[in-house]
Amino acid sequence: MSSFIGDWHALAVLFVAGVIPNQIWRMLGLWFGGGLDEGSEVLVWVRAVATAILAGVIAQIVVQPPGALASVPDALRYGAVVAGFIVFTLTRRSIFAGVVTGELVMLAGRAWLG
Repeated sequence: MSSFIGDWHALAVLFVAGVIPNQIWRMLGLWFGGGLDEGSEVLVWVRAVATAILAGVIAQIVVQPPGALASVPDALRYGAVVAGFIVFTLTRRSIFAGVVTGELVMLAGRAWLG
């Protein structure tokens, strides 16, 4: 199991430096934005910008993969994106479902290829 997880110290640093500070802003956004109308033009724009940023990051990672991802074959990376996009469209544009599907396809393909 330790070979799958890797160095647990790095995961702890990632959690403390990455997850905790982001959760504070998410909770504040939830608190302040609780009374906003989801169909308002401002929130539609914010959702569009967030989706565009996510698409840009995914495109950059797929085209110019960093680190260990560079050892994954191109066909597997592009296949994971296609699978994620298909699930995204089938689940009424659920970004979460699309990203999770892409990650699962990537992990399954990497395990299958060795």
